[in-house]
Amino acid sequence: MVTDERRRADLAALADEITTDAGARGGVYALAAKAFDQPSERFYRELETGRVDDLFAALVDRSGLDVQPPDATVDEDRETVAARFNDLFVVGYSEVVDKTDGTVESYGPPVSLYESDYRSEVSWNDVNLDLARAYEYFGVQVDRETRRNHDHVRLQLEFMGYLCRREAAVDQSVAAARLDFHDRHLRVVTEGIAGALGDEPGTGLYGRLAAFLDRFTAADVDDLAARQEGESP
Repeated sequence: MVTDERRRADLAALADEITTDAGARGGVYALAAKAFDQPSERFYRELETGRVDDLFAALVDRSGLDVQPPDATVDEDRETVAARFNDLFVVGYSEVVDKTDGTVESYGPPVSLYESDYRSEVSWNDVNLDLARAYEYFGVQVDRETRRNHDHVRLQLEFMGYLCRREAAVDQSVAAARLDFHDRHLRVVTEGIAGALGDEPGTGLYGRLAAFLDRFTAADVDDLAARQEGESP
């Protein structure tokens, strides 16, 4: 069990570590990427004890964005949270559409975590090729063992977190690349997931996270665009 004293010490250490808005935003994106998955036993304990909730609150507070942090608490056991993730994002279903010949139609899960499923005007190949080029340009690549396409939301969140940390540490010009990545990719998938989850009942933690990410990415875009406009001659 994590004590209140330990939680306060963790938050104090975080406050000392995060010294810029971009750094804090990078922390938000990295934490959201971890949260948008089936919870491991260790991560579930951090959800259950309120540590993830505390981290989100502290990071959002330091982000410079006027956004309410998500409610990242859980009341259910780990198996229930994992089952909800599977029901929403992993497990599809089949339906008999013609009983005379036994024709079966298969459907994917209710909510997709892949950007290309929210881009009817662009091919799957074009979306993933553009992302692969963006990742390669900044010297990162998808871990082949994850078996995820480049347009998976967790990969995009991890990449945005990396761009934020790079902006904070070495290169403020990365802000322009962040805005472009939002416009071309991350805002599309976060908005799409939030909308799809809004149509589903009983989304729990994941519905709250998706709604938060929709608000947070929108606020990040507005702030980046205002800064770019202010810097333009």
